[in-house]
Amino acid sequence: MSRSLSMRGSMRSRRDLPPPEKTIERLESMVAGGNFYEAQQMYKSTSARYITAQKYSEALDILQSGALVQLKHGQVTCGGELAVLFVDTLITGELAYSEQNFDRIRKIYEAFPRITVPHFLGDDYDDEGHQLSEAISAAKVRAESCSSFLKAAIRWSAEFGTSRNGSPELHVMLAEYIYSESPETDMTKVSSHFVHGNDPKKFASMLVNFMGKCYPGEDDTAIARGVLMYLSQGNLRDANLLMDEMKEQLKSANSDFPKTDLIQFIKYLLPTLERDAYPLFRTLRQKYKTSTDRDPMFQELLDEIAAKFYNIQRQNPLEGLFSEMFKI
Repeated sequence: MSRSLSMRGSMRSRRDLPPPEKTIERLESMVAGGNFYEAQQMYKSTSARYITAQKYSEALDILQSGALVQLKHGQVTCGGELAVLFVDTLITGELAYSEQNFDRIRKIYEAFPRITVPHFLGDDYDDEGHQLSEAISAAKVRAESCSSFLKAAIRWSAEFGTSRNGSPELHVMLAEYIYSESPETDMTKVSSHFVHGNDPKKFASMLVNFMGKCYPGEDDTAIARGVLMYLSQGNLRDANLLMDEMKEQLKSANSDFPKTDLIQFIKYLLPTLERDAYPLFRTLRQKYKTSTDRDPMFQELLDEIAAKFYNIQRQNPLEGLFSEMFKI
């Protein structure tokens, strides 16, 4: 008898949950009034009740609204937390990757603040660098919060979408944000997400931009890394597109493509992979080994390229640096 009453009470509590619109309006007013922490706790507790009641659409409405309004008011940590909870709810509800759900994620992504690096170096900072240090710390928080959100979204899209590696569009978003907002940009991570993306032209634009501000010797390494990463995935088409697009953009900017042995190796490698020419591939590796040894990752990438294009099996498949660089 008591169990029956409990079940009826549970069903009644699910029905009794009101539409979320008034709750959303009230919480948005709290945030606008500066009550960020109190509103945050209510966003979490209220959405949890809807999730428990399996009213996932309503919970998502609450969490999306909370993430957007907190981010609008500069509350990156709070907004980022609600953004991750939004993705967690997609997973809990086993909701499929769709254009509608992607669009909701995109809107949250676009709400994350963007402050370009040159702003850090302006005249507003005092001689002792206190404000510069604070700005860099804030940039790290933004980058980590947005990265955590998008990585969660990529994992969701891999599980409930059609792409084994996750949504290509989400990978491009993450690559762009890491590159533009991280005070210490990890070009390996940026490149790996672009390679899992679907926009080699945007990748080329980023590399051209990077060439204009990197240290000497970093430009050809970044280009080679991008090409070799594409090739390690068996993607010769986008590897060629990346090179061709970079040439076009540099030509339009009256800039020169790097002329180094490493770039020469890449230029020889691409046509070699278009035909059954493993002996030539092996000869190229030997001839340009000094150049490809500049980055310890390159040898592992080349081993994987040999496996993909010539069926030369690696002794330790997907181990070491190669497996690490493509982790989400």
